Amino acid sequence: MRVVHVVTAFPRHEGDVITPWLVRLLLGLRDAGVDAAVLAPAYRGGGATEWRGIPVRRFRYAPSFLETLTHDQTVPDRLRSRPWAAGLLPAYMAGGSVASVRMGVAEPPDVVHVHWPVPHAWFGGIARAVTDGSAALVSTFYSVEIRWIERRLPWALPLLRWSVEASDAVTAISSSTAAALGRYTGRDVPVIPFSASLSATRSGAGAAVAAGAGRLRILFVGRLVERKGVPALIRALALVRERLDATLEIIGDGESAAQLRSEAERAGVAAAVAFRGQVDERALQEAYERAELLVLPAVVDSKGDTEGLGVVLLEALEFGLPVVASEVGGIPDIIRHRETGLLVPPGEPASLAEAILEVAADPGAARERARRGRREVRERFGMQGIVDRLMECYRDAMAARRGETRCAVP
Repeated sequence: MRVVHVVTAFPRHEGDVITPWLVRLLLGLRDAGVDAAVLAPAYRGGGATEWRGIPVRRFRYAPSFLETLTHDQTVPDRLRSRPWAAGLLPAYMAGGSVASVRMGVAEPPDVVHVHWPVPHAWFGGIARAVTDGSAALVSTFYSVEIRWIERRLPWALPLLRWSVEASDAVTAISSSTAAALGRYTGRDVPVIPFSASLSATRSGAGAAVAAGAGRLRILFVGRLVERKGVPALIRALALVRERLDATLEIIGDGESAAQLRSEAERAGVAAAVAFRGQVDERALQEAYERAELLVLPAVVDSKGDTEGLGVVLLEALEFGLPVVASEVGGIPDIIRHRETGLLVPPGEPASLAEAILEVAADPGAARERARRGRREVRERFGMQGIVDRLMECYRDAMAARRGETRCAVP
């Protein structure tokens, strides 16, 4: 089975830290016998054309110095920070359309799996057309594209509906995304999430919470953008430090980095916050190993976007770390309050501080929640199970294309 994944961003070189969950998925599909390939936009005129044996077709859409619509930021974030970049969208669509024709003619796929179906379902439809309609189209939704269109681009709702109905199968990465997608289709929308993109390097239960030591090492991992809610975490840290010697390590980079440094200064906790920027896989593993708590303080941002799932929660639980997170978006698919972690209302520093202090006050309960979370992550979000569900969906989508059945993934 040949499956082409149409994506917004894909590693540009070995060691590039973007979309690690997608990379791991493609490697898992390849291990299952899938002939996997990628169609992605170029970045500044280039980008790897092969990644660990997976062929990558990069399409051009502008002079190299302008090809920054993707990769460094999500497209909605790029358009919000640089509105002029919207002028690149027609060329992006044209470049992707031409590449889809060439791909469909040269190496006809059995399945075109599009991520970010608005607008990539268009590319999948073109690839399907040039294969005489034999290729199946599978679309995976992540939530931001739905919320962005509903709140900011209502004129594009017909395109969203077309993307759903033109697909032979649709999937969602979380229950909240599936519910949002249900407003545009009468079909069942199966939830096929990500798996953790990083494996624990040791078999223990992760770093022990510092019981009775009067200190706590907190970790945040993610892009420094509005929807991650890091300002609330910094303000919560100031409240926590009134009671114990807590520190915060922030791994990741993004448009909010300078603002967050200023926030730490204003809150009086700059000396307790370490901004590490983007790090490689080994450094990230080491950060998980030395931390005692991971916090994901996600919020709904000004464009209506929030955490689609929360891959860092999967990683933290894989390492045996206790977690505190916001009850928003797809996060409750991973964290069950007081069962596998603690959930708090989004954007409330006081509630976040209380949950952090609870972890420090009862490390035994925190470790037990982490152990349960680790078991559930391996059962519900294990790579083999996700690959099996996707393979079943691909087969059902191909059958649907032949008019034999509808896609129905449990």
